[in-house]
Amino acid sequence: MRRKRTHIILPEDLLAEVDRLVGERGRSAFLAEVIGEAVRRRKLLAALRAARGCWKTEDHPELQEGSEAFVERLRRENEQRLGQGRDA
Repeated sequence: MRRKRTHIILPEDLLAEVDRLVGERGRSAFLAEVIGEAVRRRKLLAALRAARGCWKTEDHPELQEGSEAFVERLRRENEQRLGQGRDA
């Protein structure tokens, strides 16, 4: 991966905390890691915002009674299909 030098300005106390955590020689790697995590998080949040409203309740009538009831029904059906009903 290509790298490019950049100049950033940080508060002295924050830079001192970074140095205590990773040392002066570890600043760039640490900042790249933290910035990478922040970028991924912001992209995820943007994707979630963009997807807002895509789930339509009317498209999923099987969940009308709630997801817990749906999962319980699936489990019961599976037990019956396998011949392992609770009475067996």
